[in-house]
Amino acid sequence: MFNHRQKIVVFTGAGVSAESGIKTFRDSDGLWENFKIEEVATPQAWRANPALVLEFYNQRRIQVMNAKPNAAHLAIAELESYFDVQVITQNIDDLHERAGSKNVLHLHGEIMKARSEQDAARIIKLQNPALKMGDLASDGAQLRPHIVWFGEEVPNMEMAYMMTEKADIFIVIGTSLNVYPAANLAYYAPEASKKFVIDPKADAFGLNVDYTVITSTACQGMPGLVQQLIQQLK
Repeated sequence: MFNHRQKIVVFTGAGVSAESGIKTFRDSDGLWENFKIEEVATPQAWRANPALVLEFYNQRRIQVMNAKPNAAHLAIAELESYFDVQVITQNIDDLHERAGSKNVLHLHGEIMKARSEQDAARIIKLQNPALKMGDLASDGAQLRPHIVWFGEEVPNMEMAYMMTEKADIFIVIGTSLNVYPAANLAYYAPEASKKFVIDPKADAFGLNVDYTVITSTACQGMPGLVQQLIQQLK
């Protein structure tokens, strides 16, 4: 029997944001089609051509600002009325927050924030989509996107593992479980927890743990699962 004190951890990936019109880099028409990853999403790219990197993320930021939370984001936020909910996301957009989710841990950074290139702890929120060369942090260093680039450590990973280990219910949604170390989270949920995966290609994930597989998109699958979980409270 479920109760309102139970902890739900929802692990989300690009498939959730894609339904709000935000391109993913793995799609055939995706984000990286016109860019090589090493040109815009690595520390080496930042050193070689910071202006190009800034412009790339400025365009991503505009896209995020124009996007709206979808049915999956809203359904996840609705869970907070009934459960103790923690969202862990690979997504860099703020759509979970805009949908109403209060506890969101971003593994790969946040597009609506920037930080000092010298001190990762000096983080600011961006009101303007454009971040330019000469925009400085409080320590006088150039501001860079608050994004975890390829080749950089994922600083929130340990916290994500600890959160997942406490889950009574663990939901994976909109992620192919191909991006490591984040994909390892699927194996940290307690054995006794109820586990769900929602994705059109979920059957192909090859999870060797006990997941209930829902083969559908985030917007189709998540609202139904939320209603199912709420009904079991009654």
